[in-house]
Amino acid sequence: MHVLLISPLFPKSFWSLEKTLALIDKKVLIPPLGLITVAAILPQEWEYQLADCNVSEITEEQWDWADLVIVSAMIVQKTDFAHRIQEAKKRGKKVAVGGPYPSTSPEEAKATGADYLILDEGEITLPMFVEALERGETSGVFTANGEKPDVTITPIPRFELLEIGAYDSQAIQFSRGCPFQCEFCDIIVLYGRKPRTKSPAQLLKELDYLFELGYRGNIFFVDDNFIGNKRNVKLLLKELKPWMEERGYPFRLTTEASVDLAQDQELMDLMTACNFTAVFLGLETPDEESLSLTKKYQNTRDSLTESVDKIIRSGLRVMSGFIIGFDGEKPGAGDRIVRFVEESTIPIAMFSMLQALPNTGLWHRLEKEGRLIDSKAGINQTTLINFIPTRPVEDIAREYIDAFWQLYEPDVFLDRTYRHFLKLGNHKKRSKTKLTWVNLRAMAIMFWQQGFVRESRWKFWTNLFKIIWHRPDVFEGYLTVCAYMEHFTEYRQIVKDQIESQLAEFLAAKEAAELEEKALEKSAA
Repeated sequence: MHVLLISPLFPKSFWSLEKTLALIDKKVLIPPLGLITVAAILPQEWEYQLADCNVSEITEEQWDWADLVIVSAMIVQKTDFAHRIQEAKKRGKKVAVGGPYPSTSPEEAKATGADYLILDEGEITLPMFVEALERGETSGVFTANGEKPDVTITPIPRFELLEIGAYDSQAIQFSRGCPFQCEFCDIIVLYGRKPRTKSPAQLLKELDYLFELGYRGNIFFVDDNFIGNKRNVKLLLKELKPWMEERGYPFRLTTEASVDLAQDQELMDLMTACNFTAVFLGLETPDEESLSLTKKYQNTRDSLTESVDKIIRSGLRVMSGFIIGFDGEKPGAGDRIVRFVEESTIPIAMFSMLQALPNTGLWHRLEKEGRLIDSKAGINQTTLINFIPTRPVEDIAREYIDAFWQLYEPDVFLDRTYRHFLKLGNHKKRSKTKLTWVNLRAMAIMFWQQGFVRESRWKFWTNLFKIIWHRPDVFEGYLTVCAYMEHFTEYRQIVKDQIESQLAEFLAAKEAAELEEKALEKSAA
């Protein structure tokens, strides 16, 4: 069996970072870990090729080679997901689909023409799929019916299928699931509220394999909440620390965590000792009423500002996510988020309008209340809110555009980044980036763009020299974050243009509906 594994295109988004990645000759931030894990679970006597459409286009030779096509996608990839399935079917291929998008929206996935739906987690449903193929079945839906697999049986992903040099970071997973109950989040829908973890030995074998393949550099732990099971993560870190020491710290690690990380100094110290350099926190909003309403209670127990400050001073650079559009939200939410980000000095603040994701608690509540709006677009930072909120959509959209614009004003971004790295805790540099022609070229382009072309050039040079003088130990990390401005300067304009366009369409449709309603009332009278 020749199996072509396809990862569809991602649209331009907050994390696509095209211009920043181009500086260092990379094409994509992280690889499709799900697909190379699928290749490890399926029969090993089969042959596999990975086609990541974000790296290169699928060739006719690959289509001809394939006996079976497997497409995996997140909701943001839904447009290209459908396109790739249609391309496969035109060539007479059998198509199986899986991943987060088909698992939460199986009807939509089926409507694309896919033959097999492999839903939920593959450790359970992929063997069902293989058995169906052996029986000669030409279609089918395979679901775990709420069962969650023991991830200690998950095999080492087939990292060798990747074009490793195309990615800025490699991806790895220690746990699935999150203990919290945020109403808007689909992680607990997909993976449950009981975090399941791999064993430390199992995870280290995955790192061993990447090391043996010659990889050195960034690794992103894709766990949606790395610290969901604190006991087990500490056991991992205590074994990871000597592993990293013995090999000269070959990897720089990043992950996602809940903000209660700030209350566990031992955990933060273990993370920095293992060369974790940054963490993404889902902060959402500084408005406690909104946090409580959406059931994100873990963010209300301590001061968010103080918690973020503790994490930064412990040596972990903080990235974060923010959302506007919660029910009961008071006017000025956008400005409050900007003030919070500035006060807490978070350089990279991902900002979105609230979206009701399929089958989440929020989705079901809004559906019951008759407030869902059918949205055919993928969900990202350029998508208008997809339900009827408790305050005018136009107010939320304009606050969102203004806040996004302010957050990534070059002078403001550079100043916030500088203040963040000034207070970043002492993090002994354990792994050095080799000085290559690619790195020298990247610095030259960035220095030209930010130091000469842009109006923020004086701020760039002033802060750069201050960092070199006061915090030479964080110089490399500081310069890396400054490079993100190459993406955000362009992306904030994309956000503004696309949201304004969708808002104009929304208001025009709303006005037409109101005129029609008045005409009907007049006719009835």
